[in-house]
Amino acid sequence: MSETGDAKFDFAGRVVLVTGGGSGIGREVAAAFTDAGATGVITGRSQPKLDEALRAMPEGVSAIRGDVSQRADVEALVSALIAEHGKLDIVISNATSYVPGDITDVDPRDWETLRSVNIDGFFHLAQLSLPYLAQTRGSFIATSSVSSIGGDWSSAIYGASKGAVSLFVKSLAVEWGARGVRINAVAPSATKTESTSGVFGNGEVRAQLEARVPLGRLAEPADIAPVFLFLASDAARYVTGVVLPVDGGTSASNGQARPPFAG
Repeated sequence: MSETGDAKFDFAGRVVLVTGGGSGIGREVAAAFTDAGATGVITGRSQPKLDEALRAMPEGVSAIRGDVSQRADVEALVSALIAEHGKLDIVISNATSYVPGDITDVDPRDWETLRSVNIDGFFHLAQLSLPYLAQTRGSFIATSSVSSIGGDWSSAIYGASKGAVSLFVKSLAVEWGARGVRINAVAPSATKTESTSGVFGNGEVRAQLEARVPLGRLAEPADIAPVFLFLASDAARYVTGVVLPVDGGTSASNGQARPPFAG
């Protein structure tokens, strides 16, 4: 049973699929669910990353390599999972591509990659997994971003893709609620992971980002993972169609930097 502060979560007997589970937030989420008793399946494009993640995770996690931007990979993934476990209780749509920069500087090929992972990947996963979640009255949770809530510097195409994810979540929650499926999203702000280490390793950039966070620090994956567990738990049984910011107050302050006179 996983315990975070005063919150305890028990997912014994549940089967959870986490895309983008080889690193970062996805890896932390998968570990947290298995700590709470779930049977976890992670997927990602890099087999070495999946193998490394498995070595660091509790027992009860398996890996299937796949690229969510490829329809055939998602079909094979869901089919293999159902064949092995017979059901699907929780889906975490976390695989993400990030391309920063002014829109005039973005290579169209980078846009295609970002769109195919962030939007098409969500579409493939939702379309193929929701019928199984209806059988178990399960939960589908996506990773969105605070960049989908308002505009952000050098993040136009990323924010647009995550905005599509957020609207997908709200619309599908309306459509699938009567079938017993809850659909929500978590919207993190800047989070320290392997993929962001190059950016956050720059002290000046990191200080600028931290100045935008009322709590005064960048997020760790361990700050984000418990929120996925909450949204999938019985404690959130009446919560659906929510895009929940987990951002240290960034969205509340509209991303404004802390002024010099602030305490």
